[in-house]
Amino acid sequence: MKLLIFVLNKEEHLDEVLELFVELGVRGATVIDSVGMGRLLTHDIPIFAGFTSMMQDNRPFNKTIFTVIDESLLGDIVNGIESIIGSLDEPGTGILMTAPLDDVHGLAKGF
Repeated sequence: MKLLIFVLNKEEHLDEVLELFVELGVRGATVIDSVGMGRLLTHDIPIFAGFTSMMQDNRPFNKTIFTVIDESLLGDIVNGIESIIGSLDEPGTGILMTAPLDDVHGLAKGF
């Protein structure tokens, strides 16, 4: 099993990403509102306010999705996400990462 963390910069694609997860058999996910470091620095710390113009293409808010997946799904998930939002290698699309899970409790049976 893997923990999949996906920071989706294009919030308008959230429903499509979650639909993809369901289609691929992902049984649940947690979605939280999140804000990138650049947004916080340029708006909350006056000394960095001058960088606002450099960050015009960045989106102010994003969604972070946490889910537990079977490792065999990873390739299909990445391909599906990229078919929805574009290549993750392009700036501003999102960040996807995984981590191995050694001990998990509370998942639905049949995961």
